Amino acid sequence: MSVGQITQKKPDPCSFVIFGVTGDLAHRLVIPALYNLAASDLLPDKFCLVGVARKGVTSDKLRDSLMKGLREFATRPVDDTIAQRLLSCVTCIEADPKDPASFDAMSKQLTELEAARNTGGNRLFYLATPPNAFLPISRELGRTGMLAENGAWRRLVVEKPFGTDLASAKALNSELLKLVPEHEIYRIDHYLGKETVQNILVLRFANGMFEPIWNRNHIDHVQITVDEQLGVGHRGSFYDQTGALRDMVQNHLLQLLCLTAMEPPARNDQESIRGEKIKVLRSLRRIETLEDVARKTVRAQYRAGSIDGRSVPGYLEEDDIAPHSNTETFVALKAEIDNWRWAGVPFYLRTGKRMGHRVSEIVIQFRRVPHLLFPDQAGMMQENRLIIRLQPDESIKLGLMIKVPGSKMVLKRVFLNLNLADTYEGRPPLAYERLLMDVIRGNATLFMHRDEVEEAWKWCEPILDGWQERGDRVRAYSAGSWGPSESIALLVRDDRSWYEQVA
Repeated sequence: MSVGQITQKKPDPCSFVIFGVTGDLAHRLVIPALYNLAASDLLPDKFCLVGVARKGVTSDKLRDSLMKGLREFATRPVDDTIAQRLLSCVTCIEADPKDPASFDAMSKQLTELEAARNTGGNRLFYLATPPNAFLPISRELGRTGMLAENGAWRRLVVEKPFGTDLASAKALNSELLKLVPEHEIYRIDHYLGKETVQNILVLRFANGMFEPIWNRNHIDHVQITVDEQLGVGHRGSFYDQTGALRDMVQNHLLQLLCLTAMEPPARNDQESIRGEKIKVLRSLRRIETLEDVARKTVRAQYRAGSIDGRSVPGYLEEDDIAPHSNTETFVALKAEIDNWRWAGVPFYLRTGKRMGHRVSEIVIQFRRVPHLLFPDQAGMMQENRLIIRLQPDESIKLGLMIKVPGSKMVLKRVFLNLNLADTYEGRPPLAYERLLMDVIRGNATLFMHRDEVEEAWKWCEPILDGWQERGDRVRAYSAGSWGPSESIALLVRDDRSWYEQVA
């Protein structure tokens, strides 16, 4: 199966069990994604949707709540017939890991539902819960035997954050692996479900023009940007204990770096692709000394400003934020890969909240031509640039130098633009839509392996330790800007600059 591919063949019958079904994640993303799959006739014919709540929710109340959420957050017009067919199979079960007897009862109810729905005993458990609930729920599922395969498959989907540091990630991995084997664990990162992210591999390995030049000989540097206009919102208490490095760099940005930098896998399968990503993470040069931390990293926090003409508060004015918090909402880093392909090619990473624009993109900056053939009067020579944009619109642009029409020799860089929305008819699958389909089909290519998680933490943790040891006050940047001046200086020192065009 191709990376992330959704085929028309119906998957195995199964029960889809959602813990935290009354929460924001289930209503905003999981149920709308399942609706889209149902509307595309991709869900199993024999399918059972089970919502697990701690108390006080009946199946009828849950269906009404999920229907309300679907009407609010659906990404396509809601067909009542399809929605009712999907939600008619919803059953609410009350279970709380603090009450072992409730999980014993749940096990019995689930078995009865599977028999009634004829799902064959296949079970997908989705932990759409706060991280502190991952282990208690998993232990109860293991204790009651609900995770035992017994001739049918079991899959456990775990949301990020997967640990808060290397020790906690290792501990969580070790505890989960006592309950289920690695092939049953699906550590989800929704960025990997985006159409353009998967196109990175196709762009590289299905086009003969790119792979020969995808190396230090032809690429000057790489920029990876994931900027958000939103602030911390209702996640204040969580975010203040987390920060941008843990929340975004350790997972999203390093995953994008891996896909950009990995060697060609031997085969298009999950073991080969995940294996090459792990090699990249192990090749990342550690930012360990205090001097390196000061020179190669920037951390900052947004203050009050204006976005799209609307005044927004500073981080310290948000709800549930400590009065003198030193948590970073912006990070910029210079990463380097110590291998043959990328020696001497810096990867600049940045991410921030309350930025002037919502944009996620990978910029491949090629080297200058070795000899300037044209006179200075022809205009400034600019390097070729490949821009892979993930949001808000998904597109691939290639910047080339051309002659401006006319009698004079005037050069200008223009972009060949492949906008996926303009190129292909129909609606591209949502990231969660694709990833949930992959879980149901048992394709783990776009999910993180244990080693990926731990290697990413091994690289990030010395940076966190360095920040703490230095004790510097976090820098400031105005909401609505491109970040602090120190971020600009990070590249200026290398005679480079950030790409900051959003059109």
